Amino acid sequence: MKSLSTRRRHPLAAFVVLALGLAFAGALFAAFVSPSASADTGESAAQQIANGKALYTSSCSSCHGKAAEGTNLGPSLIGVGSASVDFQVSTGRMPAKQLGAQVEAKPNIFSTQQIQDMAAFIQSLGGGPQIPAPNEFAFDQNAVALGGQLFRQTCSQCHNFAGQGGALTDGKFAPKITGTTPQQIYEAMLTGPQNMPVFNDKVIPPAEKKAIISYLISSRNEPNYGGAGLGRLGPVSEGLFIWTIGLIALLLCAVWIAAHTTKASAQKVAKAAAGKAGK
Repeated sequence: MKSLSTRRRHPLAAFVVLALGLAFAGALFAAFVSPSASADTGESAAQQIANGKALYTSSCSSCHGKAAEGTNLGPSLIGVGSASVDFQVSTGRMPAKQLGAQVEAKPNIFSTQQIQDMAAFIQSLGGGPQIPAPNEFAFDQNAVALGGQLFRQTCSQCHNFAGQGGALTDGKFAPKITGTTPQQIYEAMLTGPQNMPVFNDKVIPPAEKKAIISYLISSRNEPNYGGAGLGRLGPVSEGLFIWTIGLIALLLCAVWIAAHTTKASAQKVAKAAAGKAGK
């Protein structure tokens, strides 16, 4: 008993007990977790990549190359990440109808599962930004004010203060984002599609991305306190309204006043002449 008590007071005794405890916990975990579950997960991921490769070969390789190395018709996709694939395909930009100054959005032709399969395949080639988790772009009412400030500082120069889009140079444009899903907005900031800069997490942290998305979602249901919104295009639509509708209305008023003034004068002269004739 005395020797056992001496060993328990040994400086290494606590480390030995800790090591034994960790080994016991690991053994319990291995016993309760089915080995077949891990195998199934690995097979599922491998199958998803295989399915994605088949879809990529039939739908994308003619422009981006058989190994996604890029061609003169399309850039390399190695390292662009699954977020880029999800954005481009879910918005219908890819596959592109035709080459031009800018690829426009159109109805998507792939299912959600097919997009995920292609995204997994591209992710396996060289990594890159991954599809964000739902909590990263969930609406946060408390962040709307901050999001509005960030959006006006960083995004409104191209996308307009209300996300209505705007013209750029050489036939390019910043698209409307009033109908874009929160996930697609997050992925666009993360990957910088086409003419848009890349706002990675070092440039705009995830919390600020979430705030910008919350502002955009909130602004879609915001009333136009100043009257008719006129597309929320700012001074361009307002000026056009004044110079067309407003000016035409003023001209019609002027014509109406002149016509009635002439008619009244003619009637007055006719009455005066009739009065003189009666005398």
